[in-house]
Parts: sequence; structure tokens; C-alpha cells
Amino acid sequence: MRFKVSAPSSELVAASAGAGAAGAGTQARAGNLGINASVLFHGDGGQSFFDFPNQGVNNNLMGVALLSPDPQLRWGGSDPNDNTGLVRPDGPAHSAAVNQLLTQVLPQVVNFDPTQVFMEGVSGGSLLLSGFMLPTFGASLGVPGAVIGCGGLPPQVAVQGDISNIRIHWQSTVNDLPDLQTSIPQAISAYEKIATDAGLSTTQINQLQTADASPNGGHCEFDEKDFVSGVQLLSDNFGQILAGNAALNGVTVTNVRCRFSKPGVFNKPSK
Repeated sequence: MRFKVSAPSSELVAASAGAGAAGAGTQARAGNLGINASVLFHGDGGQSFFDFPNQGVNNNLMGVALLSPDPQLRWGGSDPNDNTGLVRPDGPAHSAAVNQLLTQVLPQVVNFDPTQVFMEGVSGGSLLLSGFMLPTFGASLGVPGAVIGCGGLPPQVAVQGDISNIRIHWQSTVNDLPDLQTSIPQAISAYEKIATDAGLSTTQINQLQTADASPNGGHCEFDEKDFVSGVQLLSDNFGQILAGNAALNGVTVTNVRCRFSKPGVFNKPSK
């Protein structure tokens, strides 16, 4: 699996090893930086991997982007009999591969704080993140937070461990794709139920899980202009979004209402 890392050179394992065979056999030390908005899961086709919108160090988080191992660069693969794009048969295998990379491969490349592995999904990447990655490995990785952009699925696999306390923000747009206008509210409801079943109150859930679909744009056009610039806006505001004090085009992300262009309005419980 191809991946990119954007971190200070001092945090790269070979650099921190000092003289010698380029750090051969050197184990990474626990670094002070967490992993940004990413581990970034790109959308179908891999555009966001190549653009690397979370490049650099922001909010004390380094940027990491992963490229799907699927030949068509679709996280979770595809089903030829599926017309929605929501069926991802390779979701379990791809999420397991990501987990292996984060726990076994990445520590050999860069020093980072393993308790600060945040995640961001875009479109098809959000389907893998919400449908497979967080349910299976969110607890074992101790993921503190995730931004799930322009996509979402209820868990497609059995939830492993307690993921009820992950800070999650769901971001969509007024004119997102029709099938996603159905699946995103379903995903939000499913994650709310996980938290409710874990004993969290409505107030606690509303603080941990926020959602917004206010930008008047198409799929992933969070800036109401374009896919690429919209995704960049989301990544640029990653830390502020999870802190609950950011705004996308003047829309505060603590807004807890997902309202799409077609009938079928999803309202989270009021505070």
C-alpha cells in the first residue's frame, strides 16, 4: 500500500537514527506529534491522495495519506452488481491492511504519538472509514476523532471494542449524491445508537457527534465551488472542526442538523 507522510525531517526514523546505515534496524521512538486528519482516506479514483490536502503539520498533527490497494483506487473495492457505489466487499481486507500499516509499518518510518491517530474520510474513503475501519479498529487504535466527509455507512462489520467516545463530525452538502443522502443519515443514526447503547446521554452524544449538510454545493463541494477546493477546506479546518469552533462558509460545525436537498430530513436530538 502506497502512503505519504508529511512530517518534520527530525521525526523521520532514518533522520533520528543519526549516523549509520540510514537507520537500518532502527525502531521509531514515541514522538510528540499525532497523525493528522489523516490518516486520510481518499475518494474513489485517488484524487485526494495525489493532492495531499492534509500535507504539513497542523494543530500538532502530521499529515499522512494512504492510497487504496484496489486497481480502481476504490477503498473497499466494488461489486459489479451494485449500482449505488455503497457496496464495498473488500472493506474488511482494506481496513485490516491499514491497521497493519499504522501499527507495524509506519512506526518504522516516522516517530509519532500512537495515542493521537486521527482520521479523515472523503467520499468513498468515508465509506471505508465509517463502515469498516472505525468499527473494527477504532477502539484498538484508540482513535480520538474523525471527520467523515461526503460519505458514510453504518458499520458493515461487527463492532470490536468500545467506539462510543470517538469524536466524530459528519460533513456533507445540500446537493450531495442521492444514495449518500440516504446512507449518511443511516450512518449517523447507527453511530448514535452505539453511543446510546454504551450509556451515553443525549447531551454527551451531541457533544461527541456533530453533523452538518449546509454548504450549498454538490458532492464534497464544501466551499460551494469545487471538489478539490472543498476537500482542501475540510482538511484545513480539521482541528477546528473537531474542537467544535470552526465554520465552513459561515456554517458552524456544531450545527446538529443534516438537511439535504431532497425529502428525507435527518434531525439529531435537540440539546
